Amino acid sequence: MATDTLKSNAGAGGATTGGLRRLLLDNGALTALIVLVIALSALSGDFLTTDNLLNVGVQAAVTAVLAFGVTFVIVSAGIDLSVGSVAALSATVLAWSAMSHGTPVALAVLLALVTGIVAGLVNGFLIAYGKLPPFIATLAMLSVARGLALVISEGSPIPFPDSVSHLGDTLGGWLPVPVLVMIVMGLIAAFVLGRTYIGRSMYAIGGNEEAARLSGLRVKKQKLAIYAFSGLFAAVAGIVLASRLSSAQPQAADGYELDAIAAVVIGGASLAGGTGKASGTLIGALILAVLRNGLNLLNVSAFWQQVVIGVVIALAVLLDTLRRKAGATPVTAGTGGNKGKQAGTYALAAVVTVALVGATSFLHNGSNSTTPKMGLSLSTLNNPFFVQIRAGAQAEAKKLGVDLTVTDAQNDASQQANQLQNFTSSNLGAIIVNPVDSDAASNSVKAADKAKIPVVAVDRGVNKAAVDALVASDNVKGGELAARTIGEKLGGQGRIVILQGQAGTSAARERAAGFAAGLKAYPGIKVVAQQPADFDRTKGLDVMSNLLQAHPDVQGVIAANDEMALGAIKALGSKAGKSVQVVGFDGTPDGLKAVEGGSLYASVAQQPTQLGRIAVDNALRALQGKKIEETVKVPVKVVTKQNVAGFSG
Repeated sequence: MATDTLKSNAGAGGATTGGLRRLLLDNGALTALIVLVIALSALSGDFLTTDNLLNVGVQAAVTAVLAFGVTFVIVSAGIDLSVGSVAALSATVLAWSAMSHGTPVALAVLLALVTGIVAGLVNGFLIAYGKLPPFIATLAMLSVARGLALVISEGSPIPFPDSVSHLGDTLGGWLPVPVLVMIVMGLIAAFVLGRTYIGRSMYAIGGNEEAARLSGLRVKKQKLAIYAFSGLFAAVAGIVLASRLSSAQPQAADGYELDAIAAVVIGGASLAGGTGKASGTLIGALILAVLRNGLNLLNVSAFWQQVVIGVVIALAVLLDTLRRKAGATPVTAGTGGNKGKQAGTYALAAVVTVALVGATSFLHNGSNSTTPKMGLSLSTLNNPFFVQIRAGAQAEAKKLGVDLTVTDAQNDASQQANQLQNFTSSNLGAIIVNPVDSDAASNSVKAADKAKIPVVAVDRGVNKAAVDALVASDNVKGGELAARTIGEKLGGQGRIVILQGQAGTSAARERAAGFAAGLKAYPGIKVVAQQPADFDRTKGLDVMSNLLQAHPDVQGVIAANDEMALGAIKALGSKAGKSVQVVGFDGTPDGLKAVEGGSLYASVAQQPTQLGRIAVDNALRALQGKKIEETVKVPVKVVTKQNVAGFSG
C-alpha cells in the first residue's frame, strides 16, 4: 500500500473504534478495492469469473507499468505528462526498425527501451538544468513524442513482430503475459524505491529539495535518473500495449498519462512529494481497471464512467487529507514499518474479501434469462455519425427484444480491446464491433471466435480475424464520389484543399485514398493543401482559417466528415456555397441541414442508422444459427440540395 508510507503518531492506547478508523485510513486504497470487488460481485454475476478477473489484470497492466514509472517522479515532487506519448513512440520505433528496416528483433527492442530512456533524460535535463517546471517540460515532450510517432509511422499502424507479440498472449493457455510483466515491473519499482540509493534520494528530494541539496545530494543528477526511469517504464508499457494490439499505433496510449497519475494518487502518494509506494500504485491501477470493467458489465454509459472515475480520484485526495489531519506523518524509504503487520493486513483483507464475495454469489443463483444479449463497441460517441449508428442499433434491438450493451472506445484501440474482452468473458450471445483500427481489433475478435461468440463488424472490417458478417459502406468508394462531386461542380478546373481525418485511423486513410483516386479523373483540379483536422468541427474551423491565409483564392473544400466541413464553412463565412464549394462526408443531421441551407454543397451519406439496424439484425440471425451474408453493403449516396428533402439516414 502506498499509504503504508505513512505512520501514525497516535498513542497505542486508543479505543477499538479508533484503531479501526486508523486501519481504514492507513489502508484506504485497499479498503476501496475490497468494497468495489464486493459491490460488483453483488451487482453482476459476470464479474466474479476467472476469465473476467484475468481480464481485469490484463486491463490494469499497461496503466500499472506506466504508473510505476510515474511513481518515481511523483515521490520526488515532480510530474510526467509525457509517458503515454513516449510509450507510443517507443513501440513505433520497435515496429518500424524491425518490420521496415529488418533490424534484429532483440536490437529493435533495445532501441525501443533506449528511446524511452532518452525521452526521460531530455525531460530530466530540461527540468534539472533548464529550470523548466516539470509540467511544461513534460507537456512539451508529450507533443514531441506523439509527433515523432506519427512522422515515423506516416500516420498508419505498423505490424508488430510476431516474436514480441507473444507478450500479449497467455502462458499455458490461461495466464496472461501482460500480468506477469506488470508483476515483474512492480517488483523492480518496489526494489528501487525501498532498497536503493536512488530510491531514498527520490523521497529526500520530494520531502524537501533544498534540504536534500544542502545535505550533499546531487539533486540535478538524481532528477536525470528519475525521469530516465519514468521513460524506461513508459517504453515497456508501450511494448506490452502494442503486443496486445499486434501493431504499433501512433495514437496509442493517448491520455494514459492521466490514468497513470490517477493510479499513483489513488494509491496514496501525495502530489506534494515525499510519499508513495509501488504496492499502492498497483492497487490504484487495479481500482481503475475494476471500475471500468464493472461499469462495462453493468452497461453504464461511457460518459458516466468518466464522471465516476473523476469522483474516485477526488475521494482519494480527500482521504489523503483526512489521513494527514488524523496525525499521520511521512516515512522515508527503508523505514516503512513492520513488514509482518503489512502482511497481516493484506491477509486479513483477502480473507474478508473471499468471505463476503462468496456470500454475494448466492444472489446470482438461478438468474438465467432467455433474452438475447449483445454487446456493441463503437470507436467513439463523440461524433454524430457513430451516435446515429448507436441509435439505429438500439431501435432495432428494442424491436427484436434484444438486450444491447453499448460501449464507447473513445478512439482508443486498447480501450476497445478491453471492452471486447469484457464482452467475451460475459458470455454475451453476439458481439458487434466498430473497430477503432482494423488490425488492432484482431486479437480480441479471435478470442471471441474461440469462445464461439458470433461477431459482426460494422462500418469497418477486422483484419487477420474471422467475423460472421461485415456491415459497411465503402469508405474508399465514398471518397471517390466526394472527389467526383467537387470536380463536376467546379467544371474540372480549380484549386481545392482537403481536410483529413485523425491521423492513424482507418477511416481517415481510406477516405483519403478515395479522394486521391477520384481526383485523378480531373487533372485540372489542383490540391493546394491537405491538413488533418481530426474529424473535429473546432479543428476544422481553425485549420481552414489558417489555410485561407495562405490560399485565399481556394474554390473548393473536401472534408473527410461533416463536422470538419461545418467548421470549414464557419471559417469561409459568406463564401461558403457561393465562391467556395464544400463537400462533406457522413450525412449527419447537422450536415444535412447545411446542405438544405446551401452552405454545404453536398455530403456523401453512409446512412449510419441503417448500418446500426442491419448490424443488430445480422448479429441476431448469427446467434440463432441462421445463414447470413459475409458482406452486407449499405450504399453511399451523394446528398445535395436537390434530393436532401427525401433522404433519411
